[in-house]
Amino acid sequence: MSLLITDVTVGDRPGRAVSVVDGRIAWLGDAADAPAGDRVIAGAGALVTPSFVDAHVHATATGLALTGLDLHSSLSVADALAALRAHVGRTPTGIVLGTGWDETGWPEGRGLTRHDLDALVGDRPAYLARVDVHSATVSTALLDRIPGITGLPGYDPDGQLRIDAHHAARQAAYGAVGADQRRAAQRATRAAAAALGIGSLHEMSGPEIAGADDLAGLLAVAAEEPGPLVTGYWGELAERGGLDVVRELGLAGAGGDLFCDGAFGSHTAALSAPYADRPDTSGALRFETASLVDHVRACTQASIQAGFHCIGDAAVGQVLDAVGAVVDQLGVAAVRACRHRLEHLEMCDDAVLDRMRAWGMVASVQPAFDAAWGGDAGMYVERLGLDRALATNPFADLADAGVPLALGSDAPVTPLDPWGGVHAAVDHRTPGSGLRPFDAFDAHTHGGWYAARAEHPVGPLAVGAPAHLALWATEQTLSAVLSQRAVPSCRGLLVDGEPIGDLA
Repeated sequence: MSLLITDVTVGDRPGRAVSVVDGRIAWLGDAADAPAGDRVIAGAGALVTPSFVDAHVHATATGLALTGLDLHSSLSVADALAALRAHVGRTPTGIVLGTGWDETGWPEGRGLTRHDLDALVGDRPAYLARVDVHSATVSTALLDRIPGITGLPGYDPDGQLRIDAHHAARQAAYGAVGADQRRAAQRATRAAAAALGIGSLHEMSGPEIAGADDLAGLLAVAAEEPGPLVTGYWGELAERGGLDVVRELGLAGAGGDLFCDGAFGSHTAALSAPYADRPDTSGALRFETASLVDHVRACTQASIQAGFHCIGDAAVGQVLDAVGAVVDQLGVAAVRACRHRLEHLEMCDDAVLDRMRAWGMVASVQPAFDAAWGGDAGMYVERLGLDRALATNPFADLADAGVPLALGSDAPVTPLDPWGGVHAAVDHRTPGSGLRPFDAFDAHTHGGWYAARAEHPVGPLAVGAPAHLALWATEQTLSAVLSQRAVPSCRGLLVDGEPIGDLA
């Protein structure tokens, strides 16, 4: 069956038409010369672009935030607790899950404690993740479910958990979510993504996030139901069986959120020098370098893409040292063929750029992080000091060095918002660090396919390419949308040529 979308602007060219046959773009040209189609969609001048790829998502957690307790807008401890009280009243049973609170700037000068939670949830387990999802406050009832947690690094009797204690609590919390609630959350995420013109999601899973059963269920939902495609990654070291999960589930890679460190907001990103606001700590590395070398070597020998969560400069350096060791052992060509990924990559110098370019590595980054916390007066300045803060997220340097970029949200850390991500990548809060508009758009579309080693050689909007397209309710060209920082609404998607949404 053929589909013809006619009278549309394709990129910057109005009066065009696109023919789709067997899931691929079969013809592209002037609407007056368009071939016949079994189904014809009148575009009425709408804009057609490649659909977005969100290159870093946690679907279940995002869906739970969309349908549950979202604390991103809380302005104080009292505000967050009022939201918690209302949520508990609406959902009187089961585990209490929430995300998004950020004590930076709260008038009380502190975050949530387990005593705050216990007063409202009683004997119910509760897990409220900080905005960066690298620390959380939990209730006493949840702590009581985790044997040995008081002896783990990062445990605090106030229930404010970091590093290993936090990972244990998150596993316990998401392990308490029932199958029906998981599937509802995953469907909510895919529906929200489709409504925003996102045709593909890179799911960053792992044993410390939501587990293999959760990932298998998400992949099953994506295979059975219309909506955005899901590219799965599993963040577990090879020595712990991570490659077995990759092979069993047919995943794109063994990495993604393989947590080599934490996040700035929780003081857990691994730095080469102490935090400005906590000189007693430089964060923490999670693994021995030898384990990372073993992981990169095993992935490279199996032609499997490796990926690493690394935010602080010490973590980035450790990962690249491990990759360099494998380059010495197996050769640069074998490593380049895998396109190993660095997720977040918020701190990098010229040496990092040189090694990533030479070894064919991909930078998967989140522009919304800079928009939310960067610049000369944000949370990054508080944590890192001015000089280090202004050097974070150097997108322009990465692009100019020839390091491939893929943009994502890390939802639910920041919301699914692809146009917002593109505009934030351009309007970087550090002058000179932003991308050119078309480069930013390309990084949020073609860049995602490249990052997953699934790009089409002629690009995403050419004859022969898979028909992953978004139709936008605007008569503006793509250049005008980018220059005016517009956020057009999505009229509908094509995913592998199949219409998603109302394209009538």
